[in-house]
Amino acid sequence: MALSTRLTEQLGIKHPIISAPMAMAAGGRLAAAVSGAGAFGFIGGGYGDATWLETQFREAGNAQVGCGFITWSLRNKPELLTQVLDKKPRAVFLSFDDPEPFASEVRASGAVLMCQVQTLRDAQRALDVGADVVVAQGAEAGGHGAKRATITLVPEIVDLVRRVKSEALVCAAGGIADGRGLAAALMLGADGVVVGSRFWASREALVHKTLHDVALIATGDDTVRQSVTDIVRGHAWPEPYDIRVVRNAYVNDWVGRERELRQVAAVERERYAAALIEADATVAAAIAGEATGLIHDIVPAAEIVERMIAEAVVAMQSGVRHIG
Repeated sequence: MALSTRLTEQLGIKHPIISAPMAMAAGGRLAAAVSGAGAFGFIGGGYGDATWLETQFREAGNAQVGCGFITWSLRNKPELLTQVLDKKPRAVFLSFDDPEPFASEVRASGAVLMCQVQTLRDAQRALDVGADVVVAQGAEAGGHGAKRATITLVPEIVDLVRRVKSEALVCAAGGIADGRGLAAALMLGADGVVVGSRFWASREALVHKTLHDVALIATGDDTVRQSVTDIVRGHAWPEPYDIRVVRNAYVNDWVGRERELRQVAAVERERYAAALIEADATVAAAIAGEATGLIHDIVPAAEIVERMIAEAVVAMQSGVRHIG
């Protein structure tokens, strides 16, 4: 069973599903497992660690995978892009800042250029720099994002691409965790989906069991967009981006007190770092989106892909049963 779209043709894959390049969670094993299941997997380049990237590309073996970067952070270590391009990735994923000058380097390498955006203005900029795929990310997403909702942002960007007569593809991201989400995205005009939280909750993801357990019992109502997590990790994210996590005692205690938190950040940073090592979920937050309410088990990535496709086919075949 397969769903063919322009995305599957562009990447030479079977299914129009991409696993998001989640920083420190999407390693080589996860990327390879997703690609091995007929979808497309990304390694998350995150905040830039050359040694970690080397290790994860080795973990991916000979699988066709890509690598994603937080673009504003990449500016501090631009050599990492050259390092990754030497690995001949099938695609490179840029998020959260103007894609240039990195977009030009990616295109010159022959890799597929994917630019994730949160506004129409940023989508236009992605088209201007020659993005092959524009990823429309809604605020439902786990991890970093902005304000717009997936269900309206995706068709607006699809319409923009058509209006300017671009050949770029569009993928939907944010809140997509099962076949219903995939089917809905395709109906909105997307060529495929980028999935984060559902693959974060997979056996191959670099996520501790304690954090997985927290996400499994949470609902979308239990998540929150906030900046506490970034402050205590020492990540100076620019506006308008913040991060969605599953609420815990630590986040609840500091949300609304961010100015005070910054004054004691050095001490709290040590506490948070220790909690990450110890997998203390009362302090270290599970970085998952509203789709956590649709996730009920931790299974291999290949099974996630298979389920999504089967569910999407059923959803699209069912169609609208009654009108009026």
